Amino acid sequence: MLSLRQRIANWRWFPKSLLGRLTAYILALDISLYVLQRLLRRLGPGGGSSLEGWIDFLTFIAAVLVFLVFVRWLRNDLMWRLRNRLIVTYVFMAVVPILLLVAMAGIAGYIFAGQFATFIVTSDIKSELNNLQAGNNTLAETLATQLRHGQRPDISSVLAVEGKQTAHQEAAWFRGKALLRAGAPGSDSPPPAFAKDGFHDLVQDRGQLFLRAVARMPIAGDELTLVSSEPLGESLLQTIAADLGEIRLYAGSLNLEDSPGQRSEGGKGAQKSQVTVSQSGQVKTNRPAVQPTKAGKVPPATGRFDHEVQFFTYVQFVNWETGDRDSGGLLVVGTRTSRLYDQLFSTLGRYAIPWGAVLSAAALAFIIIELIALLIGIRLTRTITRSVAQLYVGTQHVNRGDFSHRIVVKSKDQLAALEGSFNSMTESIRRLLAEQKEKQRMENELAIAQEVQAQLFPKEISQLESLELHGFCRPARTVSGDYYDFLPQPPDRLTIAVGDVSGKGISAALLMATIHSAVRAYTLEAIPAHGVPVPVGADVGSSGENLPMARAEVSPAVLVRLLNQQLYRSTPAEKYATLFLGNYDGRSRRLTYTNAGHLPPVLIGRDGGVRRLDCGGTVVGLFDGLTFEESPIELRQGDIFLAYSDGVTEPENDFGEFGEERLVDLVRDHRHESLPRITEIVTAAVDDWIGGREQPDDITLVLARAR
Repeated sequence: MLSLRQRIANWRWFPKSLLGRLTAYILALDISLYVLQRLLRRLGPGGGSSLEGWIDFLTFIAAVLVFLVFVRWLRNDLMWRLRNRLIVTYVFMAVVPILLLVAMAGIAGYIFAGQFATFIVTSDIKSELNNLQAGNNTLAETLATQLRHGQRPDISSVLAVEGKQTAHQEAAWFRGKALLRAGAPGSDSPPPAFAKDGFHDLVQDRGQLFLRAVARMPIAGDELTLVSSEPLGESLLQTIAADLGEIRLYAGSLNLEDSPGQRSEGGKGAQKSQVTVSQSGQVKTNRPAVQPTKAGKVPPATGRFDHEVQFFTYVQFVNWETGDRDSGGLLVVGTRTSRLYDQLFSTLGRYAIPWGAVLSAAALAFIIIELIALLIGIRLTRTITRSVAQLYVGTQHVNRGDFSHRIVVKSKDQLAALEGSFNSMTESIRRLLAEQKEKQRMENELAIAQEVQAQLFPKEISQLESLELHGFCRPARTVSGDYYDFLPQPPDRLTIAVGDVSGKGISAALLMATIHSAVRAYTLEAIPAHGVPVPVGADVGSSGENLPMARAEVSPAVLVRLLNQQLYRSTPAEKYATLFLGNYDGRSRRLTYTNAGHLPPVLIGRDGGVRRLDCGGTVVGLFDGLTFEESPIELRQGDIFLAYSDGVTEPENDFGEFGEERLVDLVRDHRHESLPRITEIVTAAVDDWIGGREQPDDITLVLARAR
């Protein structure tokens, strides 16, 4: 049964990092202390109070550690997958800008709606002011006409004719005396000088707000002054807010009641002022702040998207005593977007509904386009992440050494081309590994062949009393197609063989081994008394006759003829070899040789003269029934015999071939050196001639010096 830790590890919840384990321990300790505190509180009042500081401290540390673990998980695990990275990229590139644009549009729309709502209220107030001024001018014209005709102004009839509301306050002065007071007059004295003819504005007069208009008309050298006022109170705001919503006016310590009698100190609702005297002797009057004037109410929502709009604007007042605009109030409007929409398109009437339908259709079209774009983005993302996931799975197979895994290509894009390249790569790797195994097997076989071939070359050369010998062969590849051998024959005789097989590599090495074994067999075989060589492997006594046997020397020409016959019958038509074969007699210092197509060896005399040994015939193994000639030559003391392969004379550089002449000159110039030293000089010269390039062919040198 698995332990709890193993189960948590299987659920991938067990923390592996030091930070994760520390966070888990801190959380466990914090929860344990919290549980202990709750238990102590159950046992008695005040229990566990000493643990509160530790719990708060550990909670803060745990929160910081959890945040760090979350950031690490977000960076290492969640953001590891390409799909999550693309999602985050799309969020930052598309969703976040759209949200910001929507938020900006919402804020701008809200500000526009609020500004439009306050614009409606201020426009209505200005319209009311304009109406007040027009009525005031009409009333002033009527009064001026009566005064010009010497009539006593009939105030009641004038007001009745003009249809004035009782909320309006009318006051007129002529020749410094009050001529008319209707409603609740604002002041016993004429208007100040700054209030010119045509003045109309919001004014602050003795703690109240008014819509006020002034008209001045000259009459018989004097002036008629008429002032019309309307309190800016709840009734007027209620009229304005009827088709809009709620209006609140914050005017500081001003009295915004509609009743004119409230301006008196003892009237109902009068403000009680507190008079204080400072140490400097200044008298200050502190008026308590009044509640804002409120009219109307926010209409109910007509739909889910019919949001409430609350906005404000600043309204300036004219001080009636000084004419300064140093005070004002805050006008707050609360309404709904449907009411603003009705106000905005009120001039269109019934044609406003189609425009709303057009806007709704455009919004629906944008939503559909956005959904289509989202679906296309998700589909493209899936194709990208699927390809990446397939490539990841493929690399895991390659990492395990499974090169047979192939990705199924389902699209025709760059990622599909990458998947195809991955399949081609794995196939190439699989093929290369197979070739590498085959090459390794061949190298192992070549190593074995090299070891076997190394056994074919003479390791210890038996020197004759009258002849010093040395041989050297350096293959261009692992094995060589060149051949040389020294076969001593008692009492003082020696067979020298030098050959070159056509081609290179294993096939040439096998043919070289065949020639090596055949030369040795024919050279060392038994010769019957009648002089016909007995083939190697024949049973002499098989016929029941005891033939007299004797050792006899096989001439080079006969041996080469027999070798040509054997190679012609046992090798392919294109295979052949060159061979120089000579028998040296130490007693007579005579070398009897035949040359079957090999580069003619040279005999360098003591006097520097050169003689080529070219008597013989063509190559062996190419034609059947050939005969070869042989020729004797005497080696005098100090003469040097030099046999070589084409790997010595045929290497080229920018100046041409190395050549036989350069080879002979080197040997002649160093004739007094030891034979191994002469070999080193020649091979070094050939290497310098080749330079840094690869050795083109096998290099074989056979040297013999008579002594």
